[in-house]
Amino acid sequence: MSSIKMKAKAEGDKVEVKALITHPMETGLRKDKTTGELVPAHYIQEVVVTSGDKILVTAYWGASVSKNPFMGFTYKGVVGDKLKITWKDNKAATDSAEADVV
Repeated sequence: MSSIKMKAKAEGDKVEVKALITHPMETGLRKDKTTGELVPAHYIQEVVVTSGDKILVTAYWGASVSKNPFMGFTYKGVVGDKLKITWKDNKAATDSAEADVV
């Protein structure tokens, strides 16, 4: 199951995209309450959104982004566009999801 939930809705030639990513986004500065040791850093570093072969958004994130980040943006597009969002984190994990514009 993907860690990404994405919706894309068109109104005329404007498409509104909303995405929620399930990820711990640990800074590396928080202490574990049980052991008192630092929780290792684990955060998304790059998010890329594409439509076909065209890159719509490239975002470079860091440890300061909150747990389970939300991303929203609009672009000029049409119903039927196929969007893909992909993220990569500092531990070399990655995930992606696709959605059709409705």
